[in-house]
Formats: sequence, C-alpha cells, structure tokens
Amino acid sequence: MEEEIINAAETAQTVEAIQEVAEEAAQSSTITEAISKAADETFIKQTSSFINTIKGWFSPENIFKLIGGLLIILIFWIIYKVIIRLLKKIPSEKLPQTRFDLLRRIFKYLFYFCIAMYVLSLFGIKLSAIWGAAGITGVAIGFAAQTSLSNIISGLFILTEGSVHTGDTISVDGITGIVDAVTLLSTRVHTYDNQMIRIPNATIINNNLTNNSYHSKRRITINIDVPYGTDLEKALEICVNAANLCPTVLQNPPASAWVDGFKDCGIGLTVAAWFKPKDLIQTKTDVHITLLKELKKQKIEPPFPRMDVSMLKEEKSKPVITKQVAKTKQTVKTKK
Repeated sequence: MEEEIINAAETAQTVEAIQEVAEEAAQSSTITEAISKAADETFIKQTSSFINTIKGWFSPENIFKLIGGLLIILIFWIIYKVIIRLLKKIPSEKLPQTRFDLLRRIFKYLFYFCIAMYVLSLFGIKLSAIWGAAGITGVAIGFAAQTSLSNIISGLFILTEGSVHTGDTISVDGITGIVDAVTLLSTRVHTYDNQMIRIPNATIINNNLTNNSYHSKRRITINIDVPYGTDLEKALEICVNAANLCPTVLQNPPASAWVDGFKDCGIGLTVAAWFKPKDLIQTKTDVHITLLKELKKQKIEPPFPRMDVSMLKEEKSKPVITKQVAKTKQTVKTKK
C-alpha cells in the first residue's frame, strides 16, 4: 500500500513538471512570435519609408531642379572649353607655353570650384558657413605650410615674368638642365645625363638664374695662342675662315677674331662665333677641330710652354783662405 502511495506522488510531481515546461514553451513561443512580428513591421516601415524617399526624389519639382542643374553645369563646361580654345589660338610669341599652362590650370580649378559651389547650393548647404570654415582653415594651413606658400608665390612670379620656358636650358644653384615643366610648386629639369631634378621655385627666385635658351642666338669664344713672329693679320683671317667652315656657325652676326694680348709663350688670339642654343656642343667641337686643322695647314703650330734650366758648378775654396784661417788660430793660442 505504501509503495502505491509513493508511486502516485511521484506521478503527480512529474505531471506538474510537464505542465510547467509546457507553460514555459508556450510563453517562449509567444515571445518569439511577438519579436518576429515586430521585426516584420519594422522592415515594412523602413521599406515603405525608403520607397517614399525615392518617390520624393523623383517628384516633378526635383526632376526640374536636376535638369536645370545639368544645364547649368553644361553651360559652365562649354564656357570653359571656349576659353581654352581661344587661348590656344593666341600665337606662342604672345602667349608662351608656360603661361598657357598656367592659365589653363587657373580656369580648370575655377571651373571645378564653380561647379562644387553650385552643387552645394542645390542641396541647401549654406555657403557662408563654408566660407567661414575655409578662412579659418586657410590661416591654419598658411602657418603650417609656409615653405609651400613661398614656392607657390615664387612660381606665380616665374610664370608671369616669363624668364623660364619649357625646353630652355637653365643653370641655377649649381644645377644645369633642360626645363621639362614649370608648376606652381617647383620646376622640373632633366640634366644632360637624363636625370630628373626638381628645383623649388623659391630657389630660382632667391638665386641667380642663367637661361642659355632665352635668346635665339648664342656666342662662343675660344682662346688660342700663336708663336711670336707670326703674321697676326694672316692668323686672324685664318681663324675667322675656320669658324665659318663649321655648318652650325651662323653668318649673321658674322664670326670675328681679335688679339687678346701677349702671353708668356706666345700671342693670345680670341675667336668668336654665333650659333643656335641647341647646337652648343656640336659648334664647340667643330670650331676647335677646324681651328687646329686650318692653322696646321698654314704651318702655324700653337706654342708650348718652355723652361730653360742652367746647371752651375760649385767652385772649390782657395788654399790662401785656409792658411789665413790657420794663422789666426795660432795667434789666438799664443796670446792665451
């Protein structure tokens, strides 16, 4: 009897536990359904809101604004292209390539700036706040980048002054090279051995600049000595004719030669010839070779430094002097 009572009690406890588990499962399923329902409602609301936003973008008013904005941008682009074409039609004598590049960059940046300001105004952004922030930012950047600003200002001076052009051969601060590009920050050149060197514009402004290609003609001067006793008039004529034989030497202005003075080993002559800047190396080589050949034909050899050395023999001491010295010593001993 006792065992039946114990079994009945255990069965009752098991039933109660099963009921509790069932109640908990029912509650959890209810919560899960509520969460899924809320998620579905949120997704539906977000989707409908996004669709309404898209519809708002494509409203007739916004479509007209978009078309008007595109037309304004197209007008700006046409004006920019027309200005660039007009600049290209200006002869290079009046508008060198470096100034053309500068003006093209200025109009290009101005075009982008106007487009950006117009697009911001379409979105309702207040430009006054942007200008204020830009002013503060500009002051901060100015203090932080003084060297860059110095190079930019120097670049503007170089481009507006016209002292340096693309393709010119310049020498500045111990660097000699051919100019590849002149920008607002620096001037890029390549040397004769084809090395690229970037020269800050402030360096060009603060140092002496030599532009070997600024003028269309250059002159080379070569010094040569002839022996004493040479017919100087004939020698000068030979030098001028030798320079004119070179194909790169210009006839206008004509080549010339003059007496430079008396030297230790001969009489100095100077030969001057004009040429185009691009023919520097060829002209220099040709004139030297031709001068030596023509002078040699006329049996005029350049004098070489000479030094005369005389060998002097040392004389032996006379015996008389030796005897006198000996007598003097004997006299001194006698007195003592």
